[in-house]
Amino acid sequence: MRAPYGLNILDNCLACPVREEHLFCNLPPAAVQKLNDIKSTAVYPKSAMLFIEGQQPRGVFVLCAGKAKLSTSSPEGKTIITKISESGDVLGLNATISNRPYEVTAEMIEPGQANFITRGALLHFMRENGEVAVRVAEQLSRNYYTAYEEIRTLGLTSSPGEKLAKLLLGWCKEAPNGNSQPVKLTLTHEEIAEMMGTSRETVSRLFSDFKRRQLVQMKGATLQILNRAGLEKIVNP
Repeated sequence: MRAPYGLNILDNCLACPVREEHLFCNLPPAAVQKLNDIKSTAVYPKSAMLFIEGQQPRGVFVLCAGKAKLSTSSPEGKTIITKISESGDVLGLNATISNRPYEVTAEMIEPGQANFITRGALLHFMRENGEVAVRVAEQLSRNYYTAYEEIRTLGLTSSPGEKLAKLLLGWCKEAPNGNSQPVKLTLTHEEIAEMMGTSRETVSRLFSDFKRRQLVQMKGATLQILNRAGLEKIVNP
């Protein structure tokens, strides 16, 4: 079904063409049918808040299309983006399982679709389906390692240039021919700064320096790495 923002809405999880590519949704047909019965589908515009840090957990959002940023803020108002979530990710899972407040704020950074599952329905779903419980455990484990990598990047990386180079290498996957695949950069310099724990001015200066050194190229919102080895040398001097 066509919807606003040019999205193709997936009403039926059983008919999802990429279901098997996503950890949480890759379930036996009977479990997928149950998942389809307990979820509610909605389309969200850019900047829509799915949930807010400190809010009591109502349930989880399975991101079907679009991207969302997860962020946390200090009492002084400083914000750090902990992750950019993409399709297939389950948002709010940690809080929903533990019944503790959402530890981050989830905000759409581009229009997308998410399926919402209430906490009660998810817990019942897990009790009835052992395979679902395994998928949830695997997803929680991935969340742990993602958080671990973010802490390493913020806490152990010595310079802003190293942090930015590591981010860019992670975003632009290496193609079979050794080059890097171009990606659409949906984050502003301010948001990238929030991921790195630095200032917007620093990010802008680093991008200018990387382009001057012909390490990266920007055409509109499309980013491409021109010298992958050069960026890797910044990360591992």
